[in-house]
Amino acid sequence: MCNGGEIFIPIQAPKSSLEIQLYKPGAFCDDALMNWKKYLPLVPALLLAGCASTFTRLTPLEQPRNPDNVYPVEVAFNTSQQSLRQESIKPFVVVNGVPSPLQQVPLVQNRWQGYISVPPNTNSVHYRFKFDYLYNAIGSEPKSDSSYSPEYRLRITGP
Repeated sequence: MCNGGEIFIPIQAPKSSLEIQLYKPGAFCDDALMNWKKYLPLVPALLLAGCASTFTRLTPLEQPRNPDNVYPVEVAFNTSQQSLRQESIKPFVVVNGVPSPLQQVPLVQNRWQGYISVPPNTNSVHYRFKFDYLYNAIGSEPKSDSSYSPEYRLRITGP
């Protein structure tokens, strides 16, 4: 058609929305699924991170040998687990698989102290801290759980 010197070419509208396809939805979904699978192994770590406990060893790495062969150990225990019942905490220091109870440091929150025995002929001992506690569970009675510190080494110096 002609209208004042301009030429108009009629363009037909698509008959259905399926005729114009800018991308393949199936391909996009497959890519998203593949990306999700890459991160799937991280999910347990992320879930546990919400309830992470941290142990801060306050004991020196080495102590001079003393006549009674008993050495003090101290730890700070912090957790972001909101459901933990603070009054239920039972802390221990574990040496050679044998737990010994820790006592809470007076006037200081989340700090615990105790003593470990080291035989007179031994120059070092490996130990770790264990905290037993109860936590509130949804729809049931409180449940018990434990947190373990990494293993530490105490060196005994001197004769």
